Amino acid sequence: MGAKDKKEKKGQEKFKLPFGKKNYLLFGLGIFVIIVGYIFLGQGSITIAPILLVLGYCVIIPISIIVRDKKEEKSEKSIS
Repeated sequence: MGAKDKKEKKGQEKFKLPFGKKNYLLFGLGIFVIIVGYIFLGQGSITIAPILLVLGYCVIIPISIIVRDKKEEKSEKSIS
């Protein structure tokens, strides 16, 4: 195999989205919690609203970015 063959092979790989279904579900949950937090904030709640907002912004959204599917990790290891 020459250098041309390797370049062509790399170009033929399928484009894969960086996040899986689990990531998008967690992100959606985070957005939902944030929206509910703002609704409570609009109604004047000073106890539950900040809790929901911090939970959404500082816990759920970062987790949705960090978490990886185990299936994807296994397939990446087998390819390498």
